[in-house]
Amino acid sequence: MTSPLVPPSFDTPFEGDLSRDLDLALRLADAADAASMSRFDAADLDIRLKADASHVTEADLATERAIRALLETERPGDGVFGEEYGISGDSNRQWIVDPIDGTANYLKGIPMWTTLIALVVDGVPRVGVASQPAIGRRWWAATGLGAWTNTPAGERRRLAVSRVDAVAESSVSFQSIGQWREAGRLDALERLTSSVWRDRGYGDAWPYMLLAEGRLEFVAEFGVKEYDIAALVPIVTEAGGRFTSYDGNDSLSERSSLATNRVLHSAFLDLLHSA
Repeated sequence: MTSPLVPPSFDTPFEGDLSRDLDLALRLADAADAASMSRFDAADLDIRLKADASHVTEADLATERAIRALLETERPGDGVFGEEYGISGDSNRQWIVDPIDGTANYLKGIPMWTTLIALVVDGVPRVGVASQPAIGRRWWAATGLGAWTNTPAGERRRLAVSRVDAVAESSVSFQSIGQWREAGRLDALERLTSSVWRDRGYGDAWPYMLLAEGRLEFVAEFGVKEYDIAALVPIVTEAGGRFTSYDGNDSLSERSSLATNRVLHSAFLDLLHSA
């Protein structure tokens, strides 16, 4: 099996047709939405602490099981890597799943949480779906097929990053001060927020979707796992953006991410890493 943890390049072209995989990913999201919404804001929601002290709810588990059940029927030869149930299968095609990205929001009844579904082929994220059923939004993409979202009116709209070409005119999301402090990067965060037009910490998957929609120019965070970002890569890149680790590498395993509207990627890297 080709490891999904060290992809050759997120921009590597794909030779083949991913349309059927994208169709399946959207149906996986439908199944996930049904499972997650059935318990959202429930007064008797079962909540537990995992070994790493993060929360997991019965909905996280049920949502991942719903995705895995459909994959077992539709793609029994593919591998699966989910946050809650780990890795199964051995294939150059691996589905990477975060059933509820933003569990802390989910358990508090805050609607900003996302189901993330990705297909990684030979180490490169090729299909991505980010579904936020509590607010009725979804974003999806596949290499060569563009990036898309549904409008509030239910229409399909193609995504495109912004054309802002000056750091001083950019709007950025840095996720949280605590992340940057823990990573020892507060000095870089100060340089960033002092150099841009507007900065906010929107959190979790949503700011990457705002970037793909052309509403932000930069998103970065630390402490991320493969299932936190794999689905975001095709959406950002197919919208015209650039997605790397904080150090500028094409990797899902460096526990950091940096996404931009592409034209400013090098400028942001220089800014963050300047002495």
